[in-house]
Amino acid sequence: MLKFDFDTDYVLEDNRVRLSPLKLEHIEPLLSIANETDLWTYILEKGNGLENLTRYVLSAIENRRFKKEYPFVVFDKTKNEYAGMTRLYEYSKDLKTIKLGHTWYGENFRGTGLNKHCKYLLFEFIFEKLQLERIGFGAHIENKVSIAAMTSVGCKKEGVLRNFIPSLDGKGRADIVLMSILKHEWKHSAKRMLEQKLKTKSKAL
Repeated sequence: MLKFDFDTDYVLEDNRVRLSPLKLEHIEPLLSIANETDLWTYILEKGNGLENLTRYVLSAIENRRFKKEYPFVVFDKTKNEYAGMTRLYEYSKDLKTIKLGHTWYGENFRGTGLNKHCKYLLFEFIFEKLQLERIGFGAHIENKVSIAAMTSVGCKKEGVLRNFIPSLDGKGRADIVLMSILKHEWKHSAKRMLEQKLKTKSKAL
């Protein structure tokens, strides 16, 4: 069992993907992805354009320093390119819980199996190395793609936060869907299910 340490540079990788701590040097290789028009539709904190992306990355790195978040940059080994970002946050040592989110990938990396590789590595790290009991997720209620992606890796819907954030058009409020996966679900079914999906996707490629 490892102690989750915000000061440790964790690197999670397999034959397809590498997750490593986000650094300022990653701004340049992520910029073209960050400029994709549809990327920030359901994300309140925008990272499009050099100024916004720099502010976005600086904020994530600063939050790691304050032990609030742990941001990873995602590198696709098959394409030899940076693909996007993801974060761990709201870690509780006492409750043995953590949240996973702020995840985005460039258009060329979606639907390729990359996300499933990332989630496998993160779930394995959280449940088997850190021995935490629960991972929480959230998504804008209209973000059907994100909700489907979470469901496909074994997450369960558990509730809705009503009127939690401003609506996309800025004229009202919107709901957030809450999802989670538990350690016993990972050990008893989700891990094997995800391994099979990774094998099937690998053969297809």
